[in-house]
Amino acid sequence: MPSEKYLRYGRPKPPDDPNQEYMSVQETAYVLKCSVDTVRRRIKGLGIESKPGRSVVTSKRDRQRIHEFGRKNAKAQDKVRALRAAELRPAA
Repeated sequence: MPSEKYLRYGRPKPPDDPNQEYMSVQETAYVLKCSVDTVRRRIKGLGIESKPGRSVVTSKRDRQRIHEFGRKNAKAQDKVRALRAAELRPAA
């Protein structure tokens, strides 16, 4: 059974207005259709600043960067998968 903390902070939640300037990580995850952990990893990977003990809030610009970062990583992962698949194929 999920903990109360997970239910509060670990699940995406719909924002009041999808076009608002600032959103929580949970609202950002909902808008980007990914998990809260994915948003947190992308924020860390991009170096978007947050202060310890404070709730992380993303701006419209941050959300655009998070989305683009995810797309670039997905393309890179596809290339790696293709290379690995080529290595595993038996030589003809």
